[in-house]
Amino acid sequence: MTVAIHIDIPRQELLVLDGEAGETLLARYPISTALNGPGETHGSGCTPRGLHRVRAKVGAGCPPGTVLVGRRPTGEMYSPELATTHPGRDWILSRILWLTGCEPGINRGGAVDTLRRYIYIHGCPDDCAIGVPLSHGCVRMRNADVVALFDAVSVGTRVQIGA
Repeated sequence: MTVAIHIDIPRQELLVLDGEAGETLLARYPISTALNGPGETHGSGCTPRGLHRVRAKVGAGCPPGTVLVGRRPTGEMYSPELATTHPGRDWILSRILWLTGCEPGINRGGAVDTLRRYIYIHGCPDDCAIGVPLSHGCVRMRNADVVALFDAVSVGTRVQIGA
């Protein structure tokens, strides 16, 4: 089965759809997109819109709560105590689906390149608010949800982000 992802910024939802026809809902997850809203420009802190694909999957086999920095496990497991020692850290946990834009001039190339902006779908601490925009541009999910999504998709999966 081929799946596709649709991210609805206003509803703060990620839908997993049957990719052949796109009309069968396979899963629905609450998410958190950018506090700064939708937008494509490098340095904006916004979530990019348009058609994307999963370029890389990072974190396979890592336990939920694994801390990832620079797309590599650090050997740390997230805990409130670790958070206290690193205030203000943008926690990327469990899994990463690294996105690449498919639309030149919109989300691919130049100052709007999603891949070069390091835009991911990734896990976050379980006590982070989900369902409201609070990220730095990425799409945040609960750890159990991002692990399930990671297992359901492959590199090349279509990701439509709409505002």
